[in-house]
Amino acid sequence: MLGFIGGTGPEGRGLALRFAISGLSVFIGSRQKQRGAEAAEEIRSQFTEIGSNMVAGGTNEEAAVASDISVICTPYAGHKATLENLKHNLKGKIVVDVVAPLSFKKGSISAITVEEGSAAEQAQLLLPESLVVGAFQNASAEDLLIPSQDLECDVIVCSNNQSAKEQVMMLGERIPGVRSIDGGNLQNAKYVEQLTAFLININKIYNTHSSIKIVGI
Repeated sequence: MLGFIGGTGPEGRGLALRFAISGLSVFIGSRQKQRGAEAAEEIRSQFTEIGSNMVAGGTNEEAAVASDISVICTPYAGHKATLENLKHNLKGKIVVDVVAPLSFKKGSISAITVEEGSAAEQAQLLLPESLVVGAFQNASAEDLLIPSQDLECDVIVCSNNQSAKEQVMMLGERIPGVRSIDGGNLQNAKYVEQLTAFLININKIYNTHSSIKIVGI
């Protein structure tokens, strides 16, 4: 099962939807149990082709406990506190960090400088007994929520653990149109996270949902 920590936002719901459609069980977590349950019910009611037992919802702690692979989707402001609170529940698990630290000020969007280098590196320092993988930071939440639409994008996957990275790369390619790219170790995750700010600014200029593709591979 995939557990989505802070999974009630667009990115978390979009990824949960896509993986549920692909045949995986998902659990959508929230700080408030009711919000997690409501997000799960929304997916079940809107997409009846998904089995009723494939999507569950509740608290972030319940999502962490239930999952084999946990996906961190919290806003960056709550990233550190959330991981500290769930450290015990995430021990020994693959933890996929999709967080892109962003600042929104007066209509301007920019990347936040993270002391540890990136959100993914911060997660690995906070969770020394987990296998942290950075991925999906550049995937369009809007497009993820339209399952009839192929994403047509590359997902760059970074981790210090090769086996965990390969598992997440295979996971990504369950989504139609996604190609997973080995992005090396976690020190490269900051470049992937920072790309998100650039893509959002491009989206504002062109009124679109842009993504990335790497050519020559």
